[in-house]
Amino acid sequence: MTRAELPLRPRLFRQLRRNADGTTSVEFALVAPVLFLIIFGGIQFGELLWTQSALHFAVQEAARCASVTPSTCGTASQIAAYAASETTGLGLSSSVFTATTASCGHQVSASYQYTFVTPTLLPFTPTLTAQACFQ
Repeated sequence: MTRAELPLRPRLFRQLRRNADGTTSVEFALVAPVLFLIIFGGIQFGELLWTQSALHFAVQEAARCASVTPSTCGTASQIAAYAASETTGLGLSSSVFTATTASCGHQVSASYQYTFVTPTLLPFTPTLTAQACFQ
């Protein structure tokens, strides 16, 4: 190395340390995966809560139908079909719902395996349950 090259090296390092070009891109590349995970996780969790709420609504309405209008909801299969019709946005079949006669009156239960839209991010399938009893 010659003497003429020595002053160039410290000067070059000083310039690189002061140069801020591209720092925004690097910061975004570090923060973006976490940000997208939070956003998509929030959306998935909201959909899970919405599905749970729809199951609760369907079993409550089916139990009420069994008690109030036995002509429409007289048998267990009619009650399950009525509960499935109350969840039109979810597309659930009547096999998710069961109807029994309990000591509290007409009891309707639901059990549903929820699958996330992005199974690679959230690789588990929780079981959502709902139960209602109406005298």
